Amino acid sequence: MTEIKIFCPATIANLSCGFDVLGLCLDDIGDEMIIRKSDQKGIRITKIVGADLPLETEKNVAGVAALAILNAIDTDFGFDIEIYKNIKAGSGIGSSAASAAGAVFGINELVGRPFTRNQLVEYAMKGEALASGSEHADNVAPALLGGFTLVRGYNPLDVIEIKSPTELYATVVHPQIELKTSEMRAVLQPMISLKSAIVQWGNLGGLIAGLCSSNYKLIGRSLHDEIVEPLRGKFIPQFDLVKKSALENGALGSGISGSGPSIFALSEGLETAQKVANAMSEIYAKTDLEYEIHVSKINAEGIRIL
Repeated sequence: MTEIKIFCPATIANLSCGFDVLGLCLDDIGDEMIIRKSDQKGIRITKIVGADLPLETEKNVAGVAALAILNAIDTDFGFDIEIYKNIKAGSGIGSSAASAAGAVFGINELVGRPFTRNQLVEYAMKGEALASGSEHADNVAPALLGGFTLVRGYNPLDVIEIKSPTELYATVVHPQIELKTSEMRAVLQPMISLKSAIVQWGNLGGLIAGLCSSNYKLIGRSLHDEIVEPLRGKFIPQFDLVKKSALENGALGSGISGSGPSIFALSEGLETAQKVANAMSEIYAKTDLEYEIHVSKINAEGIRIL
């Protein structure tokens, strides 16, 4: 192949109790990218549609991630990248991760797949570092691998794939304000109490166990954030009301998607997920804020070739 067109899915990271280690992959919500081999060495971002983002390779998350994988392979050619953004920057559903993951996936395909999808996570993280100031994999891992992913450790990188229960659906509402990941990381406390840490560990373990056993009630009572949500929730308009309404309408749990401002809810069954979406919409319809809402099954595949 000399050219590839791919779908780069949106993702939900943290999932309440899994800050920087847990994420899931959404279906039908995402960007598209076209990557072409070029006789000219190096990486060039030739077109971006749908967002005002830099074309300069070193200032673009896709460009930085592409350079990382290019430095790991020996080629006498380069790549041109077109990006068609449908995930708004700063939305909290993995806009930068979609670009970074898409770039490394596409290049890997065009050079004969020298790396597994799991190995590609490390290169995609370089793009995330440009966007947020730190290398984290909780968005790029599910984008590449699909389903749920747990980052067990970063040194060395150890990513574990977790299949989603079949009837689990996600609802995501995005109030149209931008919260930059770097700024939202800055509001976090560097130290936490042992009591809070114990609560968080218990919930994370419970959530993993619930996912692996398709125990929806356990998933629901584990979706609690003791550490990050209390600090970030106040930056999201109507957050407490939206979360309360989601739970009252049958959601298993609800919280901040990534660093916000999007709010997610997980539900058992499509009907409940849609009911939750309607409830969320009613709240934002009473404000002056524009918003987008999505109901999605969990994407088991991750990035896919179109």
